[in-house]
Amino acid sequence: MTRMKSLLAGLFALGMAGCATVVKPLAKAPNEGSTSYHLVDDGQIARYQLALGDVATGGGTIQRVLPAYPSTQLAACLPVVAVQVQVIVGTTGRASDVRHYPVAGDPAAPIPPAFFDAVRAAVMQWQFAPLQISHWAADADGNTHAVGSDTKPFSLVYAFRFECHVGRATVSSVPPAH
Repeated sequence: MTRMKSLLAGLFALGMAGCATVVKPLAKAPNEGSTSYHLVDDGQIARYQLALGDVATGGGTIQRVLPAYPSTQLAACLPVVAVQVQVIVGTTGRASDVRHYPVAGDPAAPIPPAFFDAVRAAVMQWQFAPLQISHWAADADGNTHAVGSDTKPFSLVYAFRFECHVGRATVSSVPPAH
């Protein structure tokens, strides 16, 4: 009889376990999105003047970390937020600073700090090919040869567009308005 009671108790416990409520893990926030960037050439950034026989190489991105829509702003689902930044790149190819770069036509537009911070945090992790300026010369026979090179710092401007529509946030690239 004791064995039968144990068996019944076990079956009862098993039956109760089947009725137990299972708590599902929390779903991800409904406002999620993807991100991309756009290089801006507005003609306002100073450029290196190359001498005759100089060749510039590098300056492109090798590794990028894309910004995320700020989680603190997801519930608000703000209208479009445009962030344009100037990325200062050192001679090693690492971003050394990210500065707000006013959007053409709306230089005083306020940018919520969380959006600039998201861009800055991502861009500071970018890696660029160092900008190399090689100097070439020709000898008396017309043959060219390298006579030296310099690695230079440089800066580029990128525009980011943060959007939130129907509970879905996205970050994309935007060309500047002219």
